[in-house]
Amino acid sequence: MPAFSPSSIFAFPFLSGASSLRHPAILFVQGFVHLDSMKGSVSSRLSSKHGRVLKDEDANSASDSTDDDDEDYSISMDYQSSDTGEDDTADEKAEDDANHKTRVPCWHCKNCTARNICSKILCGVCREHRESGILLQGHRAPSHLPAKFLEQVQNLKEELSCQDGRIKLTATPTLASVGCISECESCTLVGYDERMLLHFQIQGHSIDDRPVHPERPNRLEALLSGLFADGLLPGRCEKIVAREATHDELEMVHTKGHIEFVEAPIDDANGYTFDTYKNNHSALAAKVAAGICAELALSIIRHKARNGFALVRPPGHHAEAFGVKGFCYYNNAAVAARVAQKAGAKKVLIVDWDVHHGNGTQDIFNSDPSVLYISLHRYDASYFYPQSGSVHEVGFGFGEGFSVNIPWNFSGVGDGDYINAFLHIVLPIARQFSPDLTIISAGFDAAIDDPLGLCKVTPAGFAHMTHLLTSLSKGRVLVVLEGGYNLRSVSASAAAVLKVLLGENPGSLPENVRPTQAGKKAIRDVIAVQSRYWTALKTKLARTQTKERDLKKGVAVHGPIWFKWGRRKLVYAHWCKVLYPRYHSPW
Repeated sequence: MPAFSPSSIFAFPFLSGASSLRHPAILFVQGFVHLDSMKGSVSSRLSSKHGRVLKDEDANSASDSTDDDDEDYSISMDYQSSDTGEDDTADEKAEDDANHKTRVPCWHCKNCTARNICSKILCGVCREHRESGILLQGHRAPSHLPAKFLEQVQNLKEELSCQDGRIKLTATPTLASVGCISECESCTLVGYDERMLLHFQIQGHSIDDRPVHPERPNRLEALLSGLFADGLLPGRCEKIVAREATHDELEMVHTKGHIEFVEAPIDDANGYTFDTYKNNHSALAAKVAAGICAELALSIIRHKARNGFALVRPPGHHAEAFGVKGFCYYNNAAVAARVAQKAGAKKVLIVDWDVHHGNGTQDIFNSDPSVLYISLHRYDASYFYPQSGSVHEVGFGFGEGFSVNIPWNFSGVGDGDYINAFLHIVLPIARQFSPDLTIISAGFDAAIDDPLGLCKVTPAGFAHMTHLLTSLSKGRVLVVLEGGYNLRSVSASAAAVLKVLLGENPGSLPENVRPTQAGKKAIRDVIAVQSRYWTALKTKLARTQTKERDLKKGVAVHGPIWFKWGRRKLVYAHWCKVLYPRYHSPW
């Protein structure tokens, strides 16, 4: 496949309109820069914090390297390619020289990958410090202070602890020090392996390179650092022994041609699809991610653990049976579901709250009544990537009615909309389905401040959704990491979810959390469609229709409106809450 260029955007009509701002690859498109100075050797640059090693690849083909000590670099003000051939004319070379002079020094934010000019200390988008320590402490790191400040505070704590005669503080442990799995039905398992960090975009896999792809290894580094900072790892969780998924496990979901395509070596290590990159380690990382999910599902079904959290990348819910898509290679949640069914689970529930519709997961189980797929995602009248997930997509054949899509047609979706959808759609259908295992495709790109999702779900909102799902399938829940591209939001949300898996109460949401009018309409539309397949929704549909009929007839369901502000406001409240409780509901 030819290398992706900015001109390729016109080959995809949905990227050229207003919806282009919502596409997962838009940061890569907007961050496209001249690559004439990118002749350095490719290094895996694995963080020493997690025991990673420096490893050069293709050194023989990249003997000339750029000066990596120079922290600032230049980004072209236009999007023309700077690759020139021997047959270039003098005018073209002169134009390239002029473009080179128009470059301005910039830096990429570690948190959201936004470009900023070097004169700025804080990111203009997320207000993260240029030298933030988010990779050291995750969401616990101060956003407005540099990493050097954290090191000074740590050294000061160690000195004070030594003076007081207490035990000297040690460095943050790595996951390699986490104990192996212990057979305990009440324990929580985590799955992680450093080989997944080898999957990166060769040209721009770190903040010092360009351009920065949103699906980057820093996502896992920041998430893991946040779990360490919160004390959740390694003491409170058990780590499984990571392994690669076997071909038999992958073939339960994907075709042989797809598996061979992913594992095939590539000549151009940077080109794969227009939104999904690949290097020589991507196939290994994808197999490890799928294998971790499969192993966690087996452990939960065999009663070796109560629940688990798969800290994996690359994500998987866009991967179809026959092709890669949307940063995804193998469908991790689908592999875990099939492995669990082979181990004895008859029915599996997959709840996908990633802001993008899991088109791959839905396509794989479209005709399978043993797997119920429920997705909450932005749809925006089919303008939001991947342009699927309409409320009328309900499956076909024997699987008709077992695909439930809750599409949002607006941005800024918050806790109230999600919790309302869980209470009135997800939980009633899931309880009627009665699954043996619940799998959560936990994409945190619906979190607040995410550059792609543009939604407002808080860590508390994710915690409450997880808590509601733990009431299903006797608490057997597997959480699989999907998207999420704001490091601080991903770290905080993942920590909140893991705390719920460990048995902590998420507390109560603020009283002002209410669903929006657009969210209510979306939920009513879903109930109208899904009530044909699920009897648990018929009562809610009847209540909605009764209210709409009363409003058309002019029935005063709340009493005289002036009671609300006068001396009879208590009477008004009593009328709403007691005499007409159905009208006081979110409907």
